[in-house]
Amino acid sequence: MPHMRVLVTGSSGVIGRALVAALADAGHTPVPAVRGAAGPPGSVPWDVATGRLGAGSGALDAVVHLAGASIGGGRWTAARKALLRDSRVAATERLVAHLAERPHSPRIFIGASGVSYYGNRGDEVLTEHSAQGQGFLAQLAAEWEAAANTAAASGMRVVRLRMGMVLARGGALSRLVPVFRFGFGGRLSTGRQWISWIGLDDVLGIVLAALADDRYHGPVNTVAEPVRNAEFTQELARLLHRPAVLPVPAPALRLLLGQMADELVLASVRAEPLRLVGWNYVFRQPVLSGALRTALAR
Repeated sequence: MPHMRVLVTGSSGVIGRALVAALADAGHTPVPAVRGAAGPPGSVPWDVATGRLGAGSGALDAVVHLAGASIGGGRWTAARKALLRDSRVAATERLVAHLAERPHSPRIFIGASGVSYYGNRGDEVLTEHSAQGQGFLAQLAAEWEAAANTAAASGMRVVRLRMGMVLARGGALSRLVPVFRFGFGGRLSTGRQWISWIGLDDVLGIVLAALADDRYHGPVNTVAEPVRNAEFTQELARLLHRPAVLPVPAPALRLLLGQMADELVLASVRAEPLRLVGWNYVFRQPVLSGALRTALAR
C-alpha cells in the first residue's frame, strides 16, 4: 500500500486514538484534527464551526471522519438532538465543503455511521441493500451518510462505515462492565433482540482495507456475526466470572433513558457484513468471546 497522509477527526476518542496508532504502524502519516490550537505532534487545528483546517494540514490523501457527540451521552431532549445532528450532519457538510475548496482534494473520504440506520427490525436479516428504518437514530444516520456522500462531487471515493457496537474499553462496554462486575448484569427485556457488534481490531482493519482497496465504496456494514442480547450478556458475565441472572425490564429502561431505550438499548438490529464477505475481508476477531476477551484485557 502506498504511503498516505490521512486526516483523522475524532482522534481523541477510543476508535480515533487506536486508528492514529494503527495508521502509523502501517507506514502512513496520521494527521489528527483537533479542536483548538493545542494538540499532539503532527496534529492540525480544526474549526468545527466553519469546517476549516488550520495551517500545517498540507496535502491530504484521505480523510477518516469519526467525530460526533456521544449518542449515549444524555437523554434525548430537543437540545441534545440538535447537538447530535449538528455535530454529525452540519459538521460533516462544512468539512466536506472545505476539503472541496482545497487545491488538492483528498482521494478518499471514509465516514462513520451506524447500523442504527436500519432502525428496530426484529429478526430481519439486514444487508447494505436493506432500506432505511424508522426513528430518530435511523434518520440521523441517513442524514450523516448523505452529508458524507457530498464528497463524491469532488471526486472522492466515499466509504460509509455502518458500525455496530464497537467492543473496546470505552463507549457502551465501559458502561456495562461495572454493572456486571457488581453482579447486577443480565439480559435486557426478553434478551431476544439482536446485537450487531464489531471488535476494535476489525474496525481498524476495515479502515486500512478501505484505504488500500478501491472496491470499498458506499455503505459497509462494519459488523461481525450478530448475536442475541441474551447470548451477549451471558458471554460477558462468563468472562467476568459473574452471574447474569437479573433481567432488566423494558419499562425500567424506558423510565431511565426515555426514547433512547427503544431506539438504542432495546432495538433489534441483525446486520450482516455482506459486502465485507464479498470483498474477502478476513476478520481478526470473528467470534464474540474472543473479541470481548481482547477488549476486557485492554
